[in-house]
Amino acid sequence: MTTITATTGKVGFRSRLGFGASGIGTLYRDVPEAQAAETLAEAYAAGLRYFDTAPLYGHGLSEARLGRFLRTVPRDSVTVSTKVGRYMVPPYGEAVDYGLWAKPLPLKPVFDYSYAGTLRSLEQSASRLGIVDFDLVYIHDVDRFTHGDAYERRFDEAIDGCFRALDDLRRAGHIRAIGVGVNESDVATRFLRAARFDAVMMAGRYTLLERQAEADLLPEAARQGVEIVVAGVFNSGILAAGPDAAGATFDYGRPSTEVIERARRIAAICAAHEIPLQAAAIQFPLRNPLVAAAVLGMSRPERVAQNMDWARHPIPEPVWAELDSLPPAPRTEG
Repeated sequence: MTTITATTGKVGFRSRLGFGASGIGTLYRDVPEAQAAETLAEAYAAGLRYFDTAPLYGHGLSEARLGRFLRTVPRDSVTVSTKVGRYMVPPYGEAVDYGLWAKPLPLKPVFDYSYAGTLRSLEQSASRLGIVDFDLVYIHDVDRFTHGDAYERRFDEAIDGCFRALDDLRRAGHIRAIGVGVNESDVATRFLRAARFDAVMMAGRYTLLERQAEADLLPEAARQGVEIVVAGVFNSGILAAGPDAAGATFDYGRPSTEVIERARRIAAICAAHEIPLQAAAIQFPLRNPLVAAAVLGMSRPERVAQNMDWARHPIPEPVWAELDSLPPAPRTEG
């Protein structure tokens, strides 16, 4: 069973379970305005006090919707994080690939990890969120998954630009903490060795199914006292829908045979003990004291109660021992 009470580390997360606001930015499906507002209110009422967003989510829509909600609650009752590395511009007739976003704002994202680009991104986020000083700002998506051959250049740009700008703001007291949010644990580890970060948002690499971060990121974070925020606890769907569900995905794509087989073994252990697979997926990372928070994406009010039930579902230690005894998943990073 997971407690969601506040933490006392560098960042000071006001709850260990966080609300991931990508869904209210219309990830995969349209989310009406009233539904987004109701979902946010339900999350707050349930005790969630950490809200994470990004300019990319719905091309500014997620931040705008979260900002409207934040103006209805005391600012000091919540921890809010956003991200830098992109800002939004009008496309002026240019075709825009909206990708996974079903009904985003009609804006075009521009990658920019420079000092000036970072300030521009934060100025836009401040306008949408209605926040002057930020609790936590992540440098977003500087990894091979996002940039391919341009990764090395983007990494150098982020350290010289993004980090320097955020560090200046941290020194001035306008940002409490600086983080990096990526999909690859070796990249996150490299960031920690390159500059002074307070937190890492690790997506999909420290989960019940995929534990690559245990080999590199977690030891380095422990050495430096950096807090870990886990995202993607369901590995984009396979641990939510189940390994044999039609259309089950892993890392937003079709899972390999090896991944499906490991997921089946995990699901079988959970089923044998009458434990929801989703409950184990949510609670797994929070067993580690290095993990300050886990962020769950939600876009419907009823999902809030369901996630809270899974987070509080009792899981005996012998079950965790059985799950921990499974061989590791095949390496997924380049």
